[in-house]
Amino acid sequence: MSDQNFLISIALRYNQIRSVHPIPVNSITLQTIDHPLLPKVLELDQICFNGLWTIEGYQREVDSPNSELIALLSGDHLIGYGCFWAIVDEAHITILAIHPDDQHQGFGQLILLALLDRARQRQMKHATLEVRISNEAAISLYEKFQFKVAGQRKNYYTDTGENALILWRGQLQTAEFEDSLKEKWQQIRDQLHQQQWTLSDPEALLNLKKISLTSP
Repeated sequence: MSDQNFLISIALRYNQIRSVHPIPVNSITLQTIDHPLLPKVLELDQICFNGLWTIEGYQREVDSPNSELIALLSGDHLIGYGCFWAIVDEAHITILAIHPDDQHQGFGQLILLALLDRARQRQMKHATLEVRISNEAAISLYEKFQFKVAGQRKNYYTDTGENALILWRGQLQTAEFEDSLKEKWQQIRDQLHQQQWTLSDPEALLNLKKISLTSP
């Protein structure tokens, strides 16, 4: 058998194996956090923040029209979640958490993208948050979305007395911002596709036009 025929036979055999044993594609879902999901949210809060909010606090957020809470799930597993408060024309990001087993896969960027796009849909003009000055991973995440340091809050974290950086992102209602979200979504989508993740967004929390949520 020639080398060319041998390679062809290998390729045919590989395709046959794939048809019988296809490469698994894992589905992840963006959804609004509701009351039934709160036990999982509270569990992840305990893992990531050692109990930052109580169940009553989360219930108030779910019930408040000024709060936006978004979860990312794989089946029954809560990968992560985020929240912002809509205060006049400002989206104040209060929480962004990713389960330790699911970090470094682009999920934090996906949730932040969804939060910012929801803020844009709700006509927010600015986004802001506080972050520990030592939390380099979180700071790097926000810098990818053009957040800038606007100042510090001294002794902001009562457990350690650590300062917080105030991060700020303006111009959420501009065409440039929407284009930047689309570009970021393309990058995230490609990363998810490479890792065999398919995103479901039944509530259209991501409203970025002209971009398919499931195509590679």
